[in-house]
Amino acid sequence: MSADDSNLLKTPLHSLHEELGGKMVPFAGYLMPVQYPLGVMGEHNHTREKAGLFDVSHMGQVVIMGENADIWLETLVPGNIVDLKTNRIRYTMFTDDNGGILDDLMITKRENDIFMVVNAACKEQDIAHMRKHLPDHLELTELNDRALVALQGPIAAEVLSRFATGADQMDFMSYAEVEICGAACFISRCGYTGEDGHEISIPADKADEVCRAILNEAEAEAIGLGARDSLRLEAGLCLYGHDITTETTPIEGSLIWSIGKRRREEGGFPGAEIILNQIATGKITRKRVGILPSGRAPAREGTVILDADDNPIGEITSGGFGPTFGAPIAMGYVTTENAANGTEIFLQVRKKKMDAIVAATPFVPQRYYRKQK
Repeated sequence: MSADDSNLLKTPLHSLHEELGGKMVPFAGYLMPVQYPLGVMGEHNHTREKAGLFDVSHMGQVVIMGENADIWLETLVPGNIVDLKTNRIRYTMFTDDNGGILDDLMITKRENDIFMVVNAACKEQDIAHMRKHLPDHLELTELNDRALVALQGPIAAEVLSRFATGADQMDFMSYAEVEICGAACFISRCGYTGEDGHEISIPADKADEVCRAILNEAEAEAIGLGARDSLRLEAGLCLYGHDITTETTPIEGSLIWSIGKRRREEGGFPGAEIILNQIATGKITRKRVGILPSGRAPAREGTVILDADDNPIGEITSGGFGPTFGAPIAMGYVTTENAANGTEIFLQVRKKKMDAIVAATPFVPQRYYRKQK
């Protein structure tokens, strides 16, 4: 470990990562594995074909207890939390008074409380934000004694069901409490790869044992942050701090689907006037879109987007090579008049002007498990 790494936090799985040959890098204040000996491409493909296990223990896990916690949360987020059924999960975001996105997060309504997972880089500010507005009758607890992993891929649910009977029968965006290797775990059928799978919250002192047991299954492989990024990009999923920020509203970020119908009518969340006006009028100046560069050179974050007359019309916010897609892919913001699928645009890459087109996301079909109604 270098002197610069001495102040970084370690997850409960740090020793396992080192044993497995993980290349450790600083990420959101933690030392995290960016890849293992299999390599980013191999790890990406393994997750698409079988089951990949990701350490996401750097994320924040929070519980809100008390009467009408769901009603209170709706004063901070535009998602419909009140009507969420028990053991169901909703993707939403904290917004500010200007309609900007402070963070995106997952909220689970449990029988007696609310369980939340927030982004690693934002968790301290998210918790401070909630505490600032928390009524006296509600209690907020950060779960610092739990690890969090994600088991993702077409065989992930089958693998998990060997340890937790019925895990493979759970619906997408549902939650359950199970025992794995004697550990009391929370499992959520969701993830951030576009594949089927679960996130698994594990008591920290049992995390190593549980993950070793899962990795002993023939189909499971440890996967690092590098493949997690290429997987989520192919799935068209936003990375906070890059594709969505306080400078972007949910409407500009193409996340209108995350705002419940009732919330659109009632408002009551920070920035509601601005966000609901954007929905009602359709008046936004820019929009997040998918982008397909021509050729084989990827367009990275920060790449300037031009129109045919060399006028700047936007910027790439995420970009790279899509191993499953088989070509460079990107997401970014362009002016609304250039946001239609099929629009020809140009990318300023290393003083060269590259052809590209605006394209629909996801680039690779999402394969979440949904029960037949």
